[in-house]
Amino acid sequence: MRRGRSERATLADVARLAGVSPTTASKVLNGRSDVGARTRELVLGIMAEIGYKPTAARHEQPRDRTLVTVLDIVESRYAGTVLQGILVAATAARAELLLRLPPDGPVSTSRTAALTWLEEQKASGVVGVIALAVAVPDTVLLAAADLAVPVVTIDPIDTTESRLVSIGATNWAGGRSATEHVLRLGHRRIAWIGGPLGSAPSLERFHGYQAALDSAGIAPDRALVRHEAFSVEAGLRHGLDLLTLPERPTAVVAGNDEIAVGVLAAAKELRIAVPGELSVTGFDDTPQTEWTTPRLTSVRQPLVGMGRMAVETVLGMADGVQPASRHIQLATTLSVRDSTGPAPAS
Repeated sequence: MRRGRSERATLADVARLAGVSPTTASKVLNGRSDVGARTRELVLGIMAEIGYKPTAARHEQPRDRTLVTVLDIVESRYAGTVLQGILVAATAARAELLLRLPPDGPVSTSRTAALTWLEEQKASGVVGVIALAVAVPDTVLLAAADLAVPVVTIDPIDTTESRLVSIGATNWAGGRSATEHVLRLGHRRIAWIGGPLGSAPSLERFHGYQAALDSAGIAPDRALVRHEAFSVEAGLRHGLDLLTLPERPTAVVAGNDEIAVGVLAAAKELRIAVPGELSVTGFDDTPQTEWTTPRLTSVRQPLVGMGRMAVETVLGMADGVQPASRHIQLATTLSVRDSTGPAPAS
């Protein structure tokens, strides 16, 4: 029987419940990189489940290690889920966590301003920076190199920047799997509503959508493709537009869950039955997919795992351990729920 939260859990409890040695559990706790990803995920999950907290006597990691997470979408379910993984991993590694909005204009244009900003972070004990779905200016990259402050980005806006270490998911494969799912259900008039054209994850998902259509011998219809923002409002606006076309789509593949929620709202407003007359898929598989009516089919990104991986990677880099790959992609899977069904009879 697992220890209740009212009792103080020990590292030995964690090791026993995870089926690993105390040494392995200690390595995970201290952010060591010589532990397999599956084992690390298991041990961190057990720590969170039983409420394990390191005792005051532990001294493997100094208490003044601090990480900064920079983000500008705190209100989104996506960001909240990734932050959960960051917080669990930071707590397990005995690192403090600070949240920051992206630094203001001068930091993105002046190397001197960027140096000053990073020096202020270092003075607070910061040993690494995690950028969550925000662009990292060249000035910050140069300043980070000068000050030996590692930067890891999650779902980077630009995946071509070779100086960045990034954590992401198999976006192309996810976009393709969502589209192939509705194709197998008999849909042929399939729309796409994605995020900004400048977002690399959104474009990768869109290219997966295109690849699935190409494989099915379907020429993409420009009238059915929209790119704007990862928001409910964008999904509602484009959903209303697409669903009032003379030849409306029978399926919509959305670039994230919030867009998909907007499409569901558009369908409800127009009294279009989902999934009887319209199928809708999302992307991210955030908790809100279980709250929609109907429940939303979505491509699952391992968002908590991405947050954990970012913490482990940036702490390892702070200790001088470079990751085996500078662009780490975690696998996506399709979670099929109630918002997708057979194409309506013509």
